[in-house]
Amino acid sequence: MKRQHFILFITTLISTLPAFGQDKRVGGPCEGCAAIYESPVPADKLDMFAKLPDAAWEGKKPIGINGIVYKADGKTPAPGVILYIYHTDQTGHYTAKADAKGWEKRHGSLRGWMRTNEKGEYKFVTLRPVAYPGHSDPAHIHITVKEPGLNEYYIDEYLFADDPLLTAAQKQRLENRGGSGILTLRDVGNMYKAERHIYLGRNIPNYPTNQ
Repeated sequence: MKRQHFILFITTLISTLPAFGQDKRVGGPCEGCAAIYESPVPADKLDMFAKLPDAAWEGKKPIGINGIVYKADGKTPAPGVILYIYHTDQTGHYTAKADAKGWEKRHGSLRGWMRTNEKGEYKFVTLRPVAYPGHSDPAHIHITVKEPGLNEYYIDEYLFADDPLLTAAQKQRLENRGGSGILTLRDVGNMYKAERHIYLGRNIPNYPTNQ
């Protein structure tokens, strides 16, 4: 009988441990975060730079966003981190191509993937998105993060400091997941530029202390 109890105890203990090789779950629910795995380029082949389909230098000026992804200590660059971004088009909608599949049907075709280089750097170029028609939400760019050993999770959206819809009340509701996502654009002639550094684990629920 004692042997049976011991076997039952060990079986129960094992069943409560994370399976070998599985990512630790952090960040809470994240609808649509699985889209980070839909990159047309294998994850280990992704570049640190992404040019979204709407980026062009004829007509409306594009925006270029760059930054460094830091580990939880806030100072060590984090290489090999995958970033997925998507946003609305110039009508404020997530418009997808006719042959769209997977999450592209919901997120639209203005999306891209990056993988930080050995210095933790990333960069993307696109057109500034437009706010949802008839809504009070400010214009934004969604971002999902996937770092080694952890599941994918979302961080604060990219927002624009000069957006009249970004009110004081809106700012107070921000969680600052991954640090502030509010951008201050600079006109550099042929485009606008801004910088956002990302801090892994900052304000992320269940984030491990040993990352």
